[in-house]
Amino acid sequence: MKQSELTPLTDDQLAEQLGNLKREAFNLRFQAATSQLEKPSRVREVRRTIARIKTIQSARARSAQEEAGRVRSAAK
Repeated sequence: MKQSELTPLTDDQLAEQLGNLKREAFNLRFQAATSQLEKPSRVREVRRTIARIKTIQSARARSAQEEAGRVRSAAK
């Protein structure tokens, strides 16, 4: 998935997608170990999508933390 497809998703949807991709990555590693992997490029694609989701999640968490800091400083 591309960044533009992941950005509009909610936090819950991203977490669910991340869980699904981690499960798929595990299955792909297992298939690779037993020489049953049909599409080796899928491993790379899944790993990169997991990284994209984690990047989006951390950016959202960072912006929420900064926003909370601004609210606290404005309340003083």
